[in-house]
Amino acid sequence: MTLNRRRFLSIAAAFAATPAVATPHSWRGWAFGAEVEITLSGPRAIAQRTLRQAQDHIAQLEQRFTLFQPESELVRLNAHGSIAPSAAMLHVMQVADRAHQITEGCFDPTVQPLWKALAEGRDPKLALASMGWRQVRFDKDLVQLGQGQELTFNGIAQGYATDVISDFLIAQGFNAALVNIGEYRATGGDWRLGIADPLHGLLATRRLSKGAIATSSPMATPLGKDGHILHTTQRPHWSTVSVEAESAAMADALSTGLVLANLELVRKVRHSDGVYRITLVDDAGDLTTL
Repeated sequence: MTLNRRRFLSIAAAFAATPAVATPHSWRGWAFGAEVEITLSGPRAIAQRTLRQAQDHIAQLEQRFTLFQPESELVRLNAHGSIAPSAAMLHVMQVADRAHQITEGCFDPTVQPLWKALAEGRDPKLALASMGWRQVRFDKDLVQLGQGQELTFNGIAQGYATDVISDFLIAQGFNAALVNIGEYRATGGDWRLGIADPLHGLLATRRLSKGAIATSSPMATPLGKDGHILHTTQRPHWSTVSVEAESAAMADALSTGLVLANLELVRKVRHSDGVYRITLVDDAGDLTTL
């Protein structure tokens, strides 16, 4: 069985409603280069209005972090090398910095020049020289990139958007919802999700009633022999990594970075605050759960 999504977790998702909970309502669309879905329970008119508002919020978030719209905040940062960050950009930078630290550098958003060089068939030497998250400087007033640097938030922005929409739904009073914007986060309910590998198919299921789960697989989008998750020195250790955590943004970043981590480092990350469980799939399709 072959699955070709870059990041994927959805083989099955089910909501077990109690008699006191209204019928679930869902919306499906497209954002951040993938199919997205929100399911929530509540009165029909209120649920539909809230789903429309959520769509607007998703569109605004995509405008900030996409690499495919020339006026996005991320594209402007990459083009000019610096920017006065929005609150959303600053938050993503902060989560990325923490993920970089606890993965001991495996998670590194400065890989965008390398990705472009490989995708375009160019010599990656110059791109490799520009990489390194430690060259990036940021605070609430300014984000400053190093010479020749560009960022990609493909390994964290979807998770951040999932958190924002989940928090929005909670603020609107919805206590039974599942948000899927490339990564999943649950608020109440009883959701069953599948963990899938691009080569080995569905391998495990997880039940989720709170928190988030994110999955990364390098060969879900092939880019050379090692797939699309890149680093200056590390190569993938795992075919798939799934992380369950308090926030979808952190789960997203960690699942991306830990693809490149050895088992010792993964064990260390497992004991970080807000990390609930990590599932590893090796090249043979064998699972390790920590």
